Amino acid sequence: MKRYGRTYAEEAGIRLADRPGPLYQLLVLATLLSTRISTTIAVAAARQLFAAGCRTPRAMREASWQDRVDALGRAHYRRYDERTATMLGKGAELCLTRWHDDLRRLRREAGRDERALRRLLIEFPGIGPTGADIFLREAQAVWTDLAPYVDRKVVAGAQRLDLPASAAELSGLVARDEVTRLASALVRVSIDRRAADEVRAEVAARR
Repeated sequence: MKRYGRTYAEEAGIRLADRPGPLYQLLVLATLLSTRISTTIAVAAARQLFAAGCRTPRAMREASWQDRVDALGRAHYRRYDERTATMLGKGAELCLTRWHDDLRRLRREAGRDERALRRLLIEFPGIGPTGADIFLREAQAVWTDLAPYVDRKVVAGAQRLDLPASAAELSGLVARDEVTRLASALVRVSIDRRAADEVRAEVAARR
């Protein structure tokens, strides 16, 4: 966790809170991370969009399609830039018209039904099952009744380090407010075998 526990939201400069702005920014980030592109580029693309003023659904919708393409291009978000710019515009429109600029309304409609919450998130263009997992994995830091939210990437990372794979057992390894960081660290281990090797080597050195 010390080495790899930084969340993607933190990397993208999102001060995550249970408020409309940060939650929407997390949705944008999840959309960008859902594409088959490196996480470094996706996070950089989110930063470029936010720097261009696209931090709310209204601002995203009012930005021109070309403005969104240009912001993505500055982060080298190639091949998918035009399609993603379109999806972000449509997603902003959906957030405004159905959820009145506030994803907390989506949360309330779903109640405590995790499947309903995932289903509503997947209605956003570009947010498939992977994007929903990314959003919920990080949102559990502020939507605390979701915790522990453990998706297949987290489980894969845990298995690489011979840690328990169940949500209950994993969350029992850390304090409640550290579950999101543990999940983030395990995701990074799941996608980078070198990270797993580094952690194993450090543990072995301490024995």
